[in-house]
Amino acid sequence: MKILITGGTGLIGRHLIPRLLELGHQIIVVTRSPEKARQRLDARVGLWKGLDACQNLDGIDAVINLAGEPIADKRWTAQQKQRLCDSRWQITQRLVDLLRAGTRPPAVFISGSAAGYYGDLGEVVVTEDEPPHNEFTHKLCARWEQIAQQAQSDVTRVCLLRTGVVLAPRGGILSKMTPAFKLGLGGPIGSGRQYLAWIHVDDMVNGILWLLDNPLSGPFNMVSPYPVRNEQFAHALGHALNRPAIFRTPAAAIRLLMGESSVLVLGGQRALPKRLEDSGFAFRWYDLEEALADVVK
Repeated sequence: MKILITGGTGLIGRHLIPRLLELGHQIIVVTRSPEKARQRLDARVGLWKGLDACQNLDGIDAVINLAGEPIADKRWTAQQKQRLCDSRWQITQRLVDLLRAGTRPPAVFISGSAAGYYGDLGEVVVTEDEPPHNEFTHKLCARWEQIAQQAQSDVTRVCLLRTGVVLAPRGGILSKMTPAFKLGLGGPIGSGRQYLAWIHVDDMVNGILWLLDNPLSGPFNMVSPYPVRNEQFAHALGHALNRPAIFRTPAAAIRLLMGESSVLVLGGQRALPKRLEDSGFAFRWYDLEEALADVVK
């Protein structure tokens, strides 16, 4: 297949693209900086500098939309919230417009979202049918998904990736957490009772490949079948690094440091991948300690 990808140099894209190339697919990455992307990506990957010159997406078999500014890198000022929204909504709308402008649109449009779609639901077990809690992360993801769903047609099916915390060797949450843990200063955050929906990057990639190859559509929770509490995650990460994990960070300190975005670590989702498993997908990484041991080694 000829596959167009946005966000190809991000955490998921960097792991997905080599697998797609191994399978013989032709890959084109949309990027604002072809020079930087060329340094990071396989020479076989084609590069488009933005989408302004495109008239439609005829000739493209599939689109995988992973673009979006990292949500936890900065405090959520009004300006930063708008940047988070614009970085997702605008490129998704552009892709949908191009897809609908052609006469031979792609057969599948796989578009990003996040488990944050549900907001902080505490102890509630969350499947794709669970009503969300109406907070900023839900508003961000709900509009993102609504835009992507405009591409659904008799020709194009739309899959939405409600992704949890992705565990990968370089980048993502572990790149922020491991320095403190390696110094023996890691531990639970706040009460430690909040749930963390996680997924090993291999399962994330395999899940996207599954959606590419099977006639599925709609939202999918891209998370492990076994979410854990924050204190369990801290203990497992400390064990994987052979370090103690006893230094609890008070919730008040996190709120002072992160402001409103502290909900990302003080809240959580007990999300399950119901629709993915019901479709026949088999996870490789069920056990958090095994997944972390694989990632940090």
